[in-house]
Amino acid sequence: PLVPEVVFVSSTSNGCTIECRANGEREPLLPRMDPVSQPYNHFPDDPAFSEVIRQAELAIDNGVLPQRIYQGSSGSYFVKNPAGKIIGVFKPKDEEPYGRFNPKWTKWMHKLCCPCCFGRACLIPNQGYLSEAGASLVDQKLNLRIVPKTKIVKLVSESFYYPRIARGTSQFKHAVNNHFPTVGKHFNRLGLRPKVGSFQLYVEGYRDADYWLRRFEVEGMPPSIQEKFQRQFERLVILDYITRNTDRSNDNWLIKYTPPVVRSQPRGNSGAAAAAGGDASNKEEEMREPTDWECVDKPDISIAAIDNGLAFPFKHPDSWRAYPYHWAWIPQAKIPFSQEIKDLVLPLIDDMNFIEDLIDDLRTLFKQDKGFDGHLFERQMSVMHGQILNLSQALKDGNSPMQLVQKPSIIMKRSSARVGTTSRFKSFSDAFTENIQSKSPFFSWC
Repeated sequence: PLVPEVVFVSSTSNGCTIECRANGEREPLLPRMDPVSQPYNHFPDDPAFSEVIRQAELAIDNGVLPQRIYQGSSGSYFVKNPAGKIIGVFKPKDEEPYGRFNPKWTKWMHKLCCPCCFGRACLIPNQGYLSEAGASLVDQKLNLRIVPKTKIVKLVSESFYYPRIARGTSQFKHAVNNHFPTVGKHFNRLGLRPKVGSFQLYVEGYRDADYWLRRFEVEGMPPSIQEKFQRQFERLVILDYITRNTDRSNDNWLIKYTPPVVRSQPRGNSGAAAAAGGDASNKEEEMREPTDWECVDKPDISIAAIDNGLAFPFKHPDSWRAYPYHWAWIPQAKIPFSQEIKDLVLPLIDDMNFIEDLIDDLRTLFKQDKGFDGHLFERQMSVMHGQILNLSQALKDGNSPMQLVQKPSIIMKRSSARVGTTSRFKSFSDAFTENIQSKSPFFSWC
């Protein structure tokens, strides 16, 4: 567990330091570990990400406000830097699909009129922002490198959705502070309340996978990038399967494809009119020279796994819908996992110390939520642990992604004597019991 740094100067809620207290010895030696006392938007282990957030805050202060994304069923925003360039996507917790301040009324109508057919009973409500950051954490721990870096931040902007009373209160406090500064200085906060949510770095040049998959189906994929695409696709499968993403269709993972570009004509094509009656074999020989192919930029392809907010269920889907992985129906899913992905993932997921470290890191992340429930978290990890066990066996057996998703749903329950500890275990059987879920959802195709 993390040990807090010992400090001797601590700020109180009104900005007064320890020296201005009548009795300084009443100040605790160690800072409180609750979210209120911890500075937000501070990432000492990731200065590059901290700089991105600083640019976002500076832009908001200068009037370059986040722009609401009108696609989707929740309140999410493109965040810009002072120059107006998009640098991230912010998803506030209270504007999630069933959040109390979701500006899009469709989900509210679903919940009100037909609650049994909408929502996901296997997920903890209004924790999508934790799921987004959790998927990024899993991506980093496994070195998959397909999830744009995502962390929990707090931002405040007039372009976010706030109820009318909150905006009115903020305007009233500003008016009082401007006319009566001695009264205004006693207000705890003048502006709008900062919103907690997930902040994901923006990736440029990507389009939804469905667009490129349809084009490749018609035009074919260049042989030079088929292998790279397969390796990237396998990483997406690993991520989604471990986190049990319940919302992975082909329009919410992205592909960036750079086709081959001819920067200049090969020497064999120069003076084509003069060479019309020349020897064709000389042309072919000329085209085989390496220098001629240097004028062509090689094609490239990469995948970005976004929209991870509906992952980490506390049970496998067993009600109305199965929430399948839509990538399981594309041709690449029929190809067995490569040796490259086996060498990357197997040594990690077969190590119980690695799994316990991953669970501890996820616990630290999820505990940032005020409504954190330790029992539900253990159930989430039981599902994830079962997914890891299935994945490990599939890699060892030489299965394909399609065969992987056909495996029975497993839950690895931690033995009651070990719950809540951080002890290291040598094998699954030492601390876990394996349970196969027998109940299936009513619809298996959606």
